[in-house]
Amino acid sequence: MEFESEESAKVFYDAYASRLGFIMRVDAFRRSMRDGAVVWRRLVCNKEGFRKLRPKRSENRKPRAITREGCKAMVVVKKDKSGKWVVTKFVKDHNHPLILTPASARRNVLLSHTRDEKDAKIRELTAELQRERKRCAAYQEQLAMILRDMEEHSNHLSRNIDYIIQSLKDIE
Repeated sequence: MEFESEESAKVFYDAYASRLGFIMRVDAFRRSMRDGAVVWRRLVCNKEGFRKLRPKRSENRKPRAITREGCKAMVVVKKDKSGKWVVTKFVKDHNHPLILTPASARRNVLLSHTRDEKDAKIRELTAELQRERKRCAAYQEQLAMILRDMEEHSNHLSRNIDYIIQSLKDIE
């Protein structure tokens, strides 16, 4: 297949992924040595590869769910001399079940929560919103005080300038 642009290749593969029941992820790319423009791009299944093991930063963090399963499904597009983007590699097979009713990943995560978990999350977010509103109100109050102080200082400077002008007139 050929595409007019890299973006049109991404749009096509994303639509293909949605129809088949997986989520497309933009993976690797290569740049031209001449001008630095992207000339090669790999688009993969979001379950491609495996998560890199990183040292734990905090014991308070909940471990994230395993999302990478080493899936090999991908398409590689390369910009040819004519400026068109050509598919140079296509791997169709997935090593995991596909979602029969394609939906956004966010929606699937929400559907997997129980009613009690959703209620708890709503309470948690409501409390966080209240804290942020209080912080915002405190900032607004501080800003109003600063503006009042600036106005008083400006008035003080104006009175001093008027006094200096009057003194100069008296001296003349």
